[in-house]
Amino acid sequence: MEFDLSNKSELAKAKRDFHPGDRIFGRALMLPAYSLLILLVAIALFLLHGAWPSIQRFGLKFVFSSTWDPVREVFGALPVIYGTIVSSSIAVLIAAPVSIGAALFLNELAPRRVSEIVGHLIEMLAAIPSVVFGLWGIFVLAPWLRSVVEPALGRFFGFLPLFQGPPYGVGMLAAGLILAIMIMPTVASISREVFHSIPRVQREAALALGATRWEMIRLAVLSGTKSGVFGAVILGLGRALGETMAVTMVIGNRSHISASLFAPAQTMASAIANEYAEATSDIHLSALVGVGLTLFVVTFIINAIARIFVWRTTLRWSAK
Repeated sequence: MEFDLSNKSELAKAKRDFHPGDRIFGRALMLPAYSLLILLVAIALFLLHGAWPSIQRFGLKFVFSSTWDPVREVFGALPVIYGTIVSSSIAVLIAAPVSIGAALFLNELAPRRVSEIVGHLIEMLAAIPSVVFGLWGIFVLAPWLRSVVEPALGRFFGFLPLFQGPPYGVGMLAAGLILAIMIMPTVASISREVFHSIPRVQREAALALGATRWEMIRLAVLSGTKSGVFGAVILGLGRALGETMAVTMVIGNRSHISASLFAPAQTMASAIANEYAEATSDIHLSALVGVGLTLFVVTFIINAIARIFVWRTTLRWSAK
């Protein structure tokens, strides 16, 4: 590589490029970055190694079988997969419109001081430990669902399989509501950042052309941030899929597939939390690790998809 040494700026750049301190500093920064990647691969290999006996014994039937019987050492993960998907779907259906609406209000309509205060309060919800949400769910949410909400839903919508059966209070509906509250800060915070990435000139141009405030939000803000908002929702879904303690305390923990949202159920995370310490056989432990491997793969894929959507939206508007 040749440099025009008569140019002082090129000479200074050459000295920086070949300075040993810069190289040491660069290598030092590379170490933690690669360490995180190695840690991720190590976790995946550990789960694969632990789940290998159950993979060899059950094969794909492990994912599609609904029998979970530790006594006979027959394990199928379909009930816990079903419980994870349904409870997380309930959470997203409830949390997404509320969180996106809150983000739009705070970013587009609320006064600056109100937006900052309320935004910080929403973000503080993410700092509350999940066990606190679980205790609140047991002592407040579940009794309210059992005495008020579930009887009303059964009375008005009992012709649907979703709202049939006795009102237990604890069950799929309670787990979905708890998860919805827990993922709202994530969806709202990321949605605010995505909305904030839209240049102010886009809003002013829409208003200057005679658009109302709602038309400005719909055309200048929402239409250009669909991918980013979708990514925020998917990130919230990723957190809901892996939540453990709060769900374990309110879902009822029964390995059974039921169409009713009132019925107790079990998720992949709650099954591991409940049974791992009490597993007495190697194949039982391997089956639980297999459930963890399934959860790891699903969560990893969902978070990767969400990051891609958010990155595409932010990059596009930054380029503009």
